[in-house]
Amino acid sequence: MAYKEQVMAFKAEMLANHDSFDGCAGLNEVESYEEWLDFRGRERKKGWVRSDTWLTVRKSDGRVVGIIDCRSALTDFLLQYGGHIGYCIRPSERRKGYAKEQLRLALEKYREAGEEKVLVTCDKGNPGSERAIRANGGILENEVEDKPGLGKTGIIQRYWIAL
Repeated sequence: MAYKEQVMAFKAEMLANHDSFDGCAGLNEVESYEEWLDFRGRERKKGWVRSDTWLTVRKSDGRVVGIIDCRSALTDFLLQYGGHIGYCIRPSERRKGYAKEQLRLALEKYREAGEEKVLVTCDKGNPGSERAIRANGGILENEVEDKPGLGKTGIIQRYWIAL
């Protein structure tokens, strides 16, 4: 509950910037922080795979700068478009290396769990995400048509990261 106001301000900033909520565990779909915290309930209702979601909090001032969602499995949809990991950085905190670091920390969790590789995707028009993925060892497998309309360019890039 300590991050309630910050998470809701994060949501407002994302909406004001007309950003997608990749890796935000459905933050854009809820009315309240309490509803958002009911991850497991929403997973069951929507048929989502189990995931763990973390806030990325800057140590120096306790500010929430990002959110990352790590999924336990790949459905056909996630294999094609969403990957194991989704993440976002609030617009006012971009281009500071936070995406690269939060992805690195998430990869450690998968490594500890014994995974050998993970899939991370991004919209072709998102150079910041592409840089974060490549900096963490991402190898582009292919680009696919964004049939569900997740991004802005109509193309999803699919990267594998060996652990």
